[in-house]
Amino acid sequence: MLSKLEAGYKFYHVLHPSPTVVLITFCPNGRFNAMPASWNMPVSEEPPTVAVAVDRESYTFQCLEHWREATINVPHSGQASLVYALGSVSGREVDKVAKFGLKLERSEYVEPPRWVDAIASLEGRLHSMMDVGEVRLYVFEVVATYVRKELYTRWGWDISKVSPLLHGAGRTFYEVGKMIRAQVSPS
Repeated sequence: MLSKLEAGYKFYHVLHPSPTVVLITFCPNGRFNAMPASWNMPVSEEPPTVAVAVDRESYTFQCLEHWREATINVPHSGQASLVYALGSVSGREVDKVAKFGLKLERSEYVEPPRWVDAIASLEGRLHSMMDVGEVRLYVFEVVATYVRKELYTRWGWDISKVSPLLHGAGRTFYEVGKMIRAQVSPS
């Protein structure tokens, strides 16, 4: 039997852990910014789209309003401390790329660069957006996808070699445990 959570619990914790991405944007100050986001999801295959929720008071919001493109970079579980640190300071005051030594490479189709040390990177152009509460939900059309082929299989990540970083709450992160394949039931 399910029990109702008491007041004070955050509803979204029941939906975590969830994949974390690092959104890289081009900003009005001429720099690139990097923001971790665990509120993200694929939206559609045709067109290929990914949504990311961004707080409207954040610097990343200003950057996306300035330049409506981003790269959506997938970190691995060994990068938890770096990802947490990226989310602990604002790009308004700190050049995160320089401070944290992020290695970037030129993207093929968008202005914001890809993160070299990510296990995957998607290049995205703004498709649509919608304000919900304190966030703006940005839906990006994915124009190119890059993965580390040695870590990727027909079924997704080879979790015997790598785990995408999953965010719990605060500075709590998780690794993927094991792959489970559903049985096909006879029709």
